[in-house]
Order: sequence, then structure tokens, then C-alpha cells
Amino acid sequence: MFDGIRKVAKGASNIDFVGRAKLWFAISGVLLIACILALTFRGLNLGLEFKGGTSFTFPITNDTTVEQIRDALAPFNIGEASIQTAVERGGNSVRTATVRVGHIEDRSRLVQVQTALAKVGGNLNPQGEPDVNVVSVNDVGPNWGRQVSIKALRGLLVFLILVVIYISVRFEPKMAVAGLVALFHDLIVTTGIYAIVGFNVTPATLIALLTLLGYSLYDTVVVFDRVRENVEAMGGRTSYAGIVNRSVNQVLMRSLNTSLTSLLPVGALLFVGSYLLHAQTLEDLALALFVGILVGTYSSIFIASPILSLWKEREPKYQQIRARATGGRAGPPVPATAGAGAGGGVTTAATMGRDDGEAAESRPPARTGPRPQPRGRQRRRGKRRR
Repeated sequence: MFDGIRKVAKGASNIDFVGRAKLWFAISGVLLIACILALTFRGLNLGLEFKGGTSFTFPITNDTTVEQIRDALAPFNIGEASIQTAVERGGNSVRTATVRVGHIEDRSRLVQVQTALAKVGGNLNPQGEPDVNVVSVNDVGPNWGRQVSIKALRGLLVFLILVVIYISVRFEPKMAVAGLVALFHDLIVTTGIYAIVGFNVTPATLIALLTLLGYSLYDTVVVFDRVRENVEAMGGRTSYAGIVNRSVNQVLMRSLNTSLTSLLPVGALLFVGSYLLHAQTLEDLALALFVGILVGTYSSIFIASPILSLWKEREPKYQQIRARATGGRAGPPVPATAGAGAGGGVTTAATMGRDDGEAAESRPPARTGPRPQPRGRQRRRGKRRR
């Protein structure tokens, strides 16, 4: 086991990523189906900023119940209310309640609701009257969330167009398509996890989703850049699957280190924001980043790279290389590995038929002198000379 970890750290591991592509695709397929079903039937738990409405947050006593709060709202006929209670930790633990209702346009009715909530929560001023100042109000119109969603979609579209142009120019169009598949995989899985667990979706979540696309693209570009370098160094001698396997093994530790160093501060932000400070914005931002970085690391290694390899193996150039490697027999691509891992803790790939360079080493050295001639011809030349 330790030998395998050491090989991964040195970039000398022989993990067969392309050969196990069906396994990675099956895992991603199950995840995608579950996420799509959750998004279709359960939907996202959209925050107040997207649905529109009015939110009231105020302290309550230990004896205040959700039923009492609901009864206090009943005379105002403002529709179904979502009521949540929590304990704010700090020097003194304080119970708070958050009430979300539909958008209240009438300002006088808004003040009346504030007064009723202050009273039911036991918040009275020195004169014994309800203190409306302790009830914070967040009022969002129904059009604001729609505008935020439209702008987010525009930003996503522009980002995807720029990604396709950059990767197509810097590398090649097939790499751009494989990178886009990985990006959509990350978006669907991350939003699907939000739907499955019921996390609240806020503008901070949208910001985090757009940010995590950058993390995912960074990992994918690192792998593709190493693939390009190895194609230039080994092109024409090794199958494309072998080049991709070698490239991913070489940058595996780098991708893991990058993701780990990103997850640690994001995890600390999530812990501080949700548990210590109870800052909803920090919690929403860190949660989406934490989930997205994990998914992005997975997709760059197990989705984008195998898709690119399987697609490139269909090109005539690499079909000829595969035919030479398998002795002229047609068949699926057999990945080459970075070396023979004898006794290592990492699972080694199936060994490919030797490429042209290795075959050349196994052949006897070519003769450099004049070719030998038959003895009869040598004798006749000797007689002529005499």
C-alpha cells in the first residue's frame, strides 16, 4: 500500500484510467440519473431571492412554539408561512425564528405583522408594548430573482463560449468538447445534490457554481496540457489511450494536492460560517464550493480524459498504431502504462503490445558493413583479378 502511495506521489503509478472507463461512466450515469430525477420531481429549494416574498427574523423565548407563531399570523391572511427556529450560539444562547411568507406590498400590513411577531416572541419595550425594532425584515419583489437568474444564465453562456474558443485554439476542438462534457457533469451533479439534500439555493450559491466551473476547468486543462506534451514526445509510437493513461498518472498527485489545498480553506469557511457565526451567505457559498471542487476533481480525471481517449482512438492514425501493437488484429484499444509496476500497491493496467520503439530495441542491430556475397561470385572475381 505504501509503495503504491509513493508511486502516486512521484507520478510513477500505473493506474489504468482509460481501461476502466466503463466503470467510471457507470458511476457517473447512476449519479446523473439520481440527480436528474431529484431535479425533476423534487426540485430545488429556492431561496427568498428567487421566489420573492418577505422574511421576518426575530428572537423568541424558550416557550414560544411554531404553532403560536402560525396562530399569530392567521388574522392577516398572508398565505402559507414557512417557519424555522434555531439557536444562535454565542456568549448567551438565543432562540430565533425565521418566518417566510409571500410578498407583502402594503406597508401598513407589514408593520402589523412585525408587531404581532414581536408580541408572540415576547419582545416588549419598557412600556410593555411589542418592540418592532427587534424584528428584521427582508422584502424581495418577485422580479428580482428572475433578473438574477437571467444574468446568471448569460454569464454561464459567455463562460462556456470562451472555454470552447480557448481550448480549441490552445489544444484542439475534441478536447474542448470533452471539457464541456465534464463541466455539464459537474453542474448537474452539484445542483442535483442540492435537490436531493434540500439545501437552500441563494445568489451566493449561483456565485459558487460559476466559481467551481473555474476549478473544474483548471484540473481538466492541467491533464490536457500534459496529454499534449506527451503526444508531441511519443506521437506515432504509442496508442492515445496509453498517452492519456501516462499523462493522468503523471499529474494525479498534482490534481489531488490542488483540490486538497482548496478544500481545506473552503471547509474551514463552511465550519466557521455555519456553526460558529451562523452566517447564511458564507454557508451557502462554501457549501456549493465544497461539493463542486470534489465533483470537478473527479470529472477531470475520470470523465474528460477517458472521453477524449476513446474519441481520439477512432482516428485512422491511432487505429494503425493499435493494429501494429496487436499484430494486425482489430480490437478495442489496449492502454499502455508508464512502466511495469512489479509488486506495487497500485493496480496496474493491462499491458499493451510493445510499441515501435520497444520493438526496435528487441530486434537485432542492423548490419553497417557491406552485404556478404555468395562464395562462387567471390571466386570468379578473384580469377578476373589474377
